[in-house]
Amino acid sequence: MRALPDAPAVVVLTAFDTDEFVLGALRAGASGFLLKHTPPPQLVDAIRQAAAGTMSFSPEAMQRLVAAAAAPASGAAELVGTLSERESEIAALVAEGLTNADIAARLYLSLPTIKTHLARIFEKLGVTNRVQAALLVHDARR
Repeated sequence: MRALPDAPAVVVLTAFDTDEFVLGALRAGASGFLLKHTPPPQLVDAIRQAAAGTMSFSPEAMQRLVAAAAAPASGAAELVGTLSERESEIAALVAEGLTNADIAARLYLSLPTIKTHLARIFEKLGVTNRVQAALLVHDARR
């Protein structure tokens, strides 16, 4: 789910796979991160995935992302601390990788209610997508 319905899905294609570039792209809302040597069919597939709302990463970028996950963002705990109890619960489930439908079923809430909570969570955390929210939740737990 994107915070803004009109927001374009962005797949970063670059020669650089440093931690700074990968994490910076994700924190800016990128839907994927591929290196320039990605074969054209995989690039097309990544664009289609982004348009469908899923993310794709080159193996090198994914390795960097996993390695960088050990370094928490400063202020994450304070930001996550601004969430209400229900928002914290939903944010934690997003960080576990659950879909909106899964969260709604688990918490016995409607899908529109989950979407409303997510919009508030994104606003309070200053993020634009689920991955950014999940990264902050993970960072806050460290």
